[in-house]
Amino acid sequence: MKKAFFFLFVILGAVPVLAQTTNEKAGGSYLDLNKPERLEWLRDAGFGMFIHFSFDSQLGIVISHSLVGASEDYTHRYFNELPETFNPNKFAADELAILARLAGIKYMVFTAKHHSGFCLWDTQTTGFNIMNTPYGKDLLSEYVLACRKYGLGVGFYYSPEDFHFLHENGQVIRRRFTMPLPDNVMEKYVDFTERQVTELVSNYGSIDVFFFDGGEGPLQEKSKEVVWRIQPEVLVTRGAIATPEQFVPGLASDAAWEACVTMGTQWQYKPTNENYKSGTRLIEILIESRAKGGTLLLNVGPKPNGELPIAQEERLREVAAWTFINKEAIEAVRPWIITNEDNIWFTSSKDGKVVYAFITQVPDWVRGTRREFVLHSVKSTENTSISVLGQSGQVVEYAPDVDASARFAQEENKLSVSVVRAQRIYNDHKWPNPIVVKLEHVLPALRPPVVNTLSATTAGLRLVLKGELVDAGDAGEVEVGFMYRPYAGFAENLNATSWAYTPFVTKVGTGTYNIGVNDLERGIEYEYRAVVRHPKIEIKGDIKRAQLK
Repeated sequence: MKKAFFFLFVILGAVPVLAQTTNEKAGGSYLDLNKPERLEWLRDAGFGMFIHFSFDSQLGIVISHSLVGASEDYTHRYFNELPETFNPNKFAADELAILARLAGIKYMVFTAKHHSGFCLWDTQTTGFNIMNTPYGKDLLSEYVLACRKYGLGVGFYYSPEDFHFLHENGQVIRRRFTMPLPDNVMEKYVDFTERQVTELVSNYGSIDVFFFDGGEGPLQEKSKEVVWRIQPEVLVTRGAIATPEQFVPGLASDAAWEACVTMGTQWQYKPTNENYKSGTRLIEILIESRAKGGTLLLNVGPKPNGELPIAQEERLREVAAWTFINKEAIEAVRPWIITNEDNIWFTSSKDGKVVYAFITQVPDWVRGTRREFVLHSVKSTENTSISVLGQSGQVVEYAPDVDASARFAQEENKLSVSVVRAQRIYNDHKWPNPIVVKLEHVLPALRPPVVNTLSATTAGLRLVLKGELVDAGDAGEVEVGFMYRPYAGFAENLNATSWAYTPFVTKVGTGTYNIGVNDLERGIEYEYRAVVRHPKIEIKGDIKRAQLK
């Protein structure tokens, strides 16, 4: 990116069961019969496993989507030849459930049917299912039994969209419909979908979660109506609540939401050209999701034989080691008054009396050494105590003279925290992942400011960023500005961690403000967010995107 030159200017200035809730969305509204207690269950759970798996995993390609725009020859061989060689005879549902439980995962969501239309259960609605493969068994049943055996919530992903159905009924396989399907086809489509969903909520006992993805016209709404009618306690995530895909929202929320994130760039098994996130990065994404009040649904994609790829297993075991130590800080917690102070992130107990501070981005912290940190959003009381999760604070192995205790000191405008990384996790004594400081009986130290990110405007190579200071908090005067960076891409953006800052300007009083960024690159999409600097902390607004054409 070219060096940016800045031109600055400032303009001063939940419902009872069976009672329908209609939530607005683009182009209309949608049904939401989720019970409040089920939404609270999701907020407490905090961590789920997504499993994308289907018969086209044999090719290591994107699940289902290769059919859109495919030739008739490709389509014929996909529908008729690929099932003949699909045999996930090494699918070990118990092993997968055990690994999930070790990682602190509370529920799983399995792709019962993706957009291709291939069903992984013994369905009476179509022959395009796993019973007509060399495997010849109901894979979904094995998955459900393993979830229940190891105390995990049972979740189904189901696509009302069905490429096989479209093809069989003489329709072009597509995801965007410029013209509605003929009435007779749509009527058949809705009936087909209703029968499939009825099987899923009738044949496997109590289901905890349903994730609906896609669906022309009334297909998704019919699917939700069916599951809530037969199992009113079902929690519907996608289709009823926010389910951000491949990103974590910029702001904390008191509403339940579920971020769907891949380990690499693809949902299904991708044996070549894959770029995995590190275990540390996955832990950081989990921390950020919990700090913002959401749940992380982390995806895995088994190999065609049903085994988990070793790269994915390795990362899950790294996450498991971390959550085994720190699970208290991510289970049944809520956001603190702010999400983070730079690289220190926070969650809080529901009563607000315990705050967990996640110290991230310290990869070279030598075991047995002490580090000091400053917190501005937390203040101590006469009953305050602190500790490091997983550590006794009494000893460092092979270093009897080292003081391993956690200490704090309340100063006028800050809480100073001093802790030792004492626990031996790896044999080489190196542990790159965050430690968590538990602060009991503490209080908020400030009232944080609030800033909104507004839509930007473009003119040539100039991007005019717009924000609004909603509340200066307990400060009479603050500084406002923006962060920005090139958008890395749908699947790659969670690997991006660095931002550029505009200069900041002083603002007294609430209202909108603009800052222009010049000499950017044409054709590049940028993401940006408003920022306010309180005398003690920096608060960020939501993230938006704009493209220079």
